[in-house]
Amino acid sequence: MGENASFWESLIYAHPTCTTWKQEAEGSIYHLASIFFVVGFMGGSGFFGLLYVFSLLGLGFLCSSVWAWLDVCAADIFSWNFVLFAICFVQFVYVTYQVRSVAFDREFQELYSALFQPLGISLTVYRKIVLCCEAEVITLEKEHCYAMQGKTPIDKLSLLVSGRIRVTVDGEFLHYIFPLQFLDSPEWDSLRPTEEGIFQVTLTAETDCRYVAWRRKKLYLLFAKHRFISRLFSILIGSDIAEKLYALNDRVHVGQGFRYDIRLPNFYHVALPETPPVQPPQRSHHLQRGSPRRKPAGVTNCGSFLAP
Repeated sequence: MGENASFWESLIYAHPTCTTWKQEAEGSIYHLASIFFVVGFMGGSGFFGLLYVFSLLGLGFLCSSVWAWLDVCAADIFSWNFVLFAICFVQFVYVTYQVRSVAFDREFQELYSALFQPLGISLTVYRKIVLCCEAEVITLEKEHCYAMQGKTPIDKLSLLVSGRIRVTVDGEFLHYIFPLQFLDSPEWDSLRPTEEGIFQVTLTAETDCRYVAWRRKKLYLLFAKHRFISRLFSILIGSDIAEKLYALNDRVHVGQGFRYDIRLPNFYHVALPETPPVQPPQRSHHLQRGSPRRKPAGVTNCGSFLAP
């Protein structure tokens, strides 16, 4: 304890206290360095925030080095500030290289701006997603099939970039797939990572289409390494399936004026004819109770769309 006390006492009392203060202020270079430090520590986050911080801090340390060399003439102050300047310079170059390396083709840049950027996904995370699909956009010509019912295996997940895809089952039209929608989200969601399956619908290009495709195995490896990307795709796929279900809702009907609502499987709506305004409205039930265990007779079956 005595040795520790003497150490702290020597550390505190080794230097005499300031009895007189300098009357003249330090040079302008010292104050310029302080300004750079104050402004630099107001930087934000992300790539451009790091560039902002390291550039201003580096200028501050450089000014401090010049001040120590010219005004103070202290080698230790100059050395420390110059080392800190060199560290900031190296960090600035490294971050600049990262920003330049995260560059995409026009279609991938538009995809990021439309789908991933509004969700707050950084460019570094998006870069991992793009590299997983080998940064390739595939072209599908008009009237060519992306998948054929009962033949095409489910071995990838694709996102439509441009064009329009027609979805049919047994030759009957189900719905369209538009840009920024997945082509095979129901099939993807219906299979476990170790399972295999084939398409139960046919997907045909109505126009010249462009899409991005991720192979199942590579995408699952990416999910295993980055849980955040796994949760992101889970949200995107779930939202996409919900949109397809709403699109199918207008296609499912039981005939004779009845429309089946897939969101409420125990009910189906009655489409009543419009009544003249001069006549009192007829008493009718807009909701009729259906069987809780099976669909009403004649309902169009869309289960093949949802399950492979």
